[in-house]
Amino acid sequence: MSLFVDLSGRTALITGASSGLGSRFGRILAANGAQVALGARRKDRLQALASEIGSEALAITIDVAREADIIAGFDAAERAFGPVDTVIANAGVDGAGMMTTISEEEIEHTLSINLKGAILTAREGARRMIANGVKNGRIVMVASITAFEPSPGLVAYAASKAGVVQAARSMAREWARAGICVNTISPGYIRTAINDEWFQTDLGRKQIARFPKRRLMGEEGLDGPVLFLCSDAAEFVTGTDFVLDDGQTL
Repeated sequence: MSLFVDLSGRTALITGASSGLGSRFGRILAANGAQVALGARRKDRLQALASEIGSEALAITIDVAREADIIAGFDAAERAFGPVDTVIANAGVDGAGMMTTISEEEIEHTLSINLKGAILTAREGARRMIANGVKNGRIVMVASITAFEPSPGLVAYAASKAGVVQAARSMAREWARAGICVNTISPGYIRTAINDEWFQTDLGRKQIARFPKRRLMGEEGLDGPVLFLCSDAAEFVTGTDFVLDDGQTL
């Protein structure tokens, strides 16, 4: 986390912040000067992370499938830090399962968290930015290389992430004149709590062996692009998807 991009004065709300990429985003934004509202369902983990970061962090319970939770999360962030001008919509579930056997409930859950939750988070962020007169708003939505790569066993997940990319482009156009930049990042495969079990299997190891560099990405590979997209330097970047995959799709 040695990179430095000046985010002083920025207030960010991050969903899915209790573990994995979300907790890293909270750490790197705070380390670069931002105040961070850390949202997720697991309050105990959030509180531990907020304590680790210090007074510039706030733990807030958010289930992104519930709009009321998202609204309450933004309310709490505003009470603590003032207007939110930066949003990272990161909350997600893997939705793994072969399409012939995955249940309707599992498909609905995946789409509800990954797509609907991301859209509702971005929408509430934009509503607040517009109402508060924020002219340099930043929204980063976390997609995936599965948004454009065929992904057997991850059909619901891939569909949700493809939806995130197109939703972000459409919202970027809708809010362009409000000064809100909306972009997505599409990470490659990174070992996280969601996929760790899979990559310890024989099939998972074979998948890694097929990548050009024969490795999983380190989550630190997202630091620079995320910091840039959350900063004033990204003023002229909106409606763009950044593929950050260590060449895995080559």
